[in-house]
Amino acid sequence: MYAILAQSFAQIAVADDEFYGIIDSRPESKVGTWVVSGRSIEVTEDAELDEDNGPLRVGACVEVEIDDGQVEEIESESPKKCSK
Repeated sequence: MYAILAQSFAQIAVADDEFYGIIDSRPESKVGTWVVSGRSIEVTEDAELDEDNGPLRVGACVEVEIDDGQVEEIESESPKKCSK
């Protein structure tokens, strides 16, 4: 039973994910821990930052895309996307 639970938690940890949220905090550079709507995410040099809809600053609405447990992209979005 414990092996099944461990496997389930491992699958959750590396699952693909996509969510909208507000940037609570971020490092001065791209790399490091970002907090988006209370959720800490680790951003590496490989992540893409897309500022087409405005700067990625504290208070901005963003879409975060995670693939295989790695942040793939953080994209600025219209504030309407985060008010749902």
